[in-house]
Amino acid sequence: MYLENKNNREREMSETGAPEHPVRAGRGKPDAVLGNLGEFRLLEGFSGMRETQKVQQSGASTTAHCVIYTDRSGPRQPEGQGCASWLVVFPHPPSAPLLSPASFTYLTLQEQSWDGCSGEAEGRCQLGSEVTGLSRSLLTEKSEPQDGPLFSFMLSGRLLCPMLLHKSDYNDTLCSIQLFFSIYPDHGNPWQMLAVSSTASFTRNLSDFRDSALLRLQMGGPFLRRPIAEAPREYVLVQVEQSGEEGSRRRRGQQVIYNWTIPIHSQGNEQILMSRAFEMLSSGPVSITIQAFLQDSEVIPLSMTYQSLYVNVETQVVIAGIILAGVYVLIIFEIVHRTLAAMLGSLAALAALAVIGDRPSLITVVEWIDYETLALLFGMMVLVAIFSETGFFDYCAVKAYHLSRGRVWPMITILCLIAAILSAFLDNVTTMMLFTPVTIRLCEVLNLDPRHVLIAEVIFTNIGGAATAVGDPPNVIIVSNQDLRKTGIDFAAFTGYMFLGICLVLLTSFPFLRLLYWNKKLYNREPMEIVELKHEILVWKQTAQRINPASREETAVKCLLMHKVHNLESVLRNKLKTFQREISQEDKNWENNIQELQKKHRITDKVLLVKCVSVLAVVICVFFLNSFIPSIHLDLGWIAILGALWLLVLADVQDFEIILHRVEWATLLFFASLFVLMEALAQLQLIDYIGEQTAALIKSVPDEQRLAIAIILVMWVSALVSSLIDNIPFTATMIPVLINLSQDADVNLPVRPLIFALAMGACLGGNGTLIGASANVVCAGIAEQHGYGFSFMEFFRLGFPMMLLTSTVGMCYLLVTHVGLGWNT
Repeated sequence: MYLENKNNREREMSETGAPEHPVRAGRGKPDAVLGNLGEFRLLEGFSGMRETQKVQQSGASTTAHCVIYTDRSGPRQPEGQGCASWLVVFPHPPSAPLLSPASFTYLTLQEQSWDGCSGEAEGRCQLGSEVTGLSRSLLTEKSEPQDGPLFSFMLSGRLLCPMLLHKSDYNDTLCSIQLFFSIYPDHGNPWQMLAVSSTASFTRNLSDFRDSALLRLQMGGPFLRRPIAEAPREYVLVQVEQSGEEGSRRRRGQQVIYNWTIPIHSQGNEQILMSRAFEMLSSGPVSITIQAFLQDSEVIPLSMTYQSLYVNVETQVVIAGIILAGVYVLIIFEIVHRTLAAMLGSLAALAALAVIGDRPSLITVVEWIDYETLALLFGMMVLVAIFSETGFFDYCAVKAYHLSRGRVWPMITILCLIAAILSAFLDNVTTMMLFTPVTIRLCEVLNLDPRHVLIAEVIFTNIGGAATAVGDPPNVIIVSNQDLRKTGIDFAAFTGYMFLGICLVLLTSFPFLRLLYWNKKLYNREPMEIVELKHEILVWKQTAQRINPASREETAVKCLLMHKVHNLESVLRNKLKTFQREISQEDKNWENNIQELQKKHRITDKVLLVKCVSVLAVVICVFFLNSFIPSIHLDLGWIAILGALWLLVLADVQDFEIILHRVEWATLLFFASLFVLMEALAQLQLIDYIGEQTAALIKSVPDEQRLAIAIILVMWVSALVSSLIDNIPFTATMIPVLINLSQDADVNLPVRPLIFALAMGACLGGNGTLIGASANVVCAGIAEQHGYGFSFMEFFRLGFPMMLLTSTVGMCYLLVTHVGLGWNT
């Protein structure tokens, strides 16, 4: 009852509390008017402090102050064994704005000696913390103005030290990472220029190798970018030799020799960099011999550099896995923002590279960032920011409501289907950049929760992007591979095969989406009477739970309160049934609602709309033609940037700061950090290790089951890995692995089913987690800017089951077509 409203709460506490100053009131022995709930004395002091605060505010006091209420009950304990509890109130200065209803900053602290204190005092302090927590949670739900510009929070004294300890742990970890990163210098070994031929070789002796586990050798020259099936006619042979030292673990004179064959492009002029790591025996000297095998006496110019690494490959993979797991822990539990988590993960990966002896320079780290993707995102953000000024998104929301005839699920189905179709021909990021504002505005008009609708849209965007060769970056990488084109995997063949499979995936995804959303609350706001009724039930229920039925009167009061709670819950159930029945049925007055919405949400600037539609149509058209016309020498990033500049000029934007404020800078920084993190993990051999282990597992399977197991293994490894890391470097790494696997005479596998399994898994696996696909992050960033951000776990609960279903359907399609029907050529 004392929590029902402000006036009653003040009146009832003033009736039971002492009128004097709270500090003085705390010195006397409190009255036991509340039985075992002695912690209510804190509220008495709180009431007195409110009156004191009013008097001080009337005196135009401008300085912040605090009032300390101390309670020392019972006989005075000997020094060193006493217990005390305080309620410390910190009012904010008068210049602070009016904030939450609980108007004071107060800390319930407990002073306890190391020798312990009485159980009664400890229990009273603990109950006091519970009451203050209850009053804060109930007061903040009810937005009532208070008397002063104050802010409230409660922190238990027992929780204060652990929280500070966790912060200290974070700071210590970050300082350790920065220390490791700063004490190890960049690997600055210069490139050495050399020339070799069929008759002249080059030899380099390394006497300062020390106790290194690996020797990384980088070669630059006119090499072939990708391996070839037949034995090369012209190639460069690199031979690395090391002899065991006397006193080493291996016997003296034992040698290790590695031969590295690099095919030469006979007519190539571009310098291609190749890298390989060699495991060393000990700290003995190393000899590197380079010789070219050519059909004539031509001289081949080359460049070479080497680097000593102090950790073997397995340890590097473990370190990379720990760093990746740490980043996911930060994002899943929302310890920090996902952008900061990616930045911390990037720093940790760079520090790990520094420790093993392979710290990259700042120029190298900057080169790891994919600026084409960042330019695409920035350009589309500017286009959408200007587009939103026309009222076009509101107009589209009303049209979508009209097409669905006022029904929610038909409208969601239409939005997801359109998003899937558009993403098949556009980039997934571009599709979500255009669809997210429309969806948010539509949900606001229809009183829906935009988060669930946005998650459904981005899931179907990733599914639709797998249907064509231009819908998703992994597909673009596969189709642009020259070796795969020779095997018949071109644009038409790839799109025809994947389109049929994705259609089957979509047919099963829509019913499963409805099943996932069966118990989801799509409407984000309930009628005010239901909200107030829920709040009233919460107050009465928690008040009744606080009463200790020690006497007959107290038991009777608690029974009365619980009876009232049951009656209110019955009323609430009836109101909820009526409300759910209203929103689940077709709106009978949807035509009248559409007329009202059309009057309210109209196109505000038709001239600007024509300009925006014209520029956006040209940009999308060039996006599509860029994949077919090789004479268009513009990347997607350049097209988006040029379109944004063109629209800025046509729209005659005067206040440029407004446009820049609508750019998702946190999303751009997240992608930049993610690119650095993924490349650093690749330098730690994580992606190569996954590819090698996948190939080794496939080789270990018997011949009669090898194709089916290979399809299943490549499909699920691609899906699960793409859920955790970026699918672009993983796809680029797995393509040569699968090509080599298909060219191995002992394995005897066709390359087409392996590549299609890779494409299906890499694209559909992006739905597994929030950072599994670029479209997921972009959608979450835009939604967060509009106040509807969703967490990692909210996306995971819907996206991961959908990823499992779609991957299963895709796997069945691959097995039926390649194993059952034999579509391998």
